[in-house]
Amino acid sequence: MRLRREEAADVAAIRAVNLAAFPKPAEADLVDRLRGHVDPFISLVADDGGVAGHILFTPVHIGARTALALGPMAVLPARQRHGIGGKLIRAALDACLAAGHDLVFVLGHPEYYPRFGFKPTRPFGIRCEFEVPADVFMLAELRAGAAAGISGIVRYHDLFKAVDGS
Repeated sequence: MRLRREEAADVAAIRAVNLAAFPKPAEADLVDRLRGHVDPFISLVADDGGVAGHILFTPVHIGARTALALGPMAVLPARQRHGIGGKLIRAALDACLAAGHDLVFVLGHPEYYPRFGFKPTRPFGIRCEFEVPADVFMLAELRAGAAAGISGIVRYHDLFKAVDGS
């Protein structure tokens, strides 16, 4: 399994992975809308002769600070529970740090993401602009103290607001 940056030839396969992994096309549509419209756009794939998984990071803002948001992350259903998602997350967080980013937010499963260093944002005084349960909005400090002194509402790119779940 090779973990690598998205290439132009991967676009259709990435869409197929997201369509297969989620019950509705909202996540696949979101990835397609964001591509070419946000910077940074950190997109990695798990490649084992074909795209088996995908992870995306895009910018979010909290006050004057820019951070990254993880999501969506998807693995082909037949390949889930084989560690591909975990490998993607670890490699992608390393890539984010190497690119100079030290704070990442995620809207995700509170049982899954803490194993990768994510913790609830509420103790930091940070909230998501979307109405979500407090335990599903988390952050990871890729450098110790990266969230120090930051509080307020995390704002996603306007293209996230176009997600209608259809």
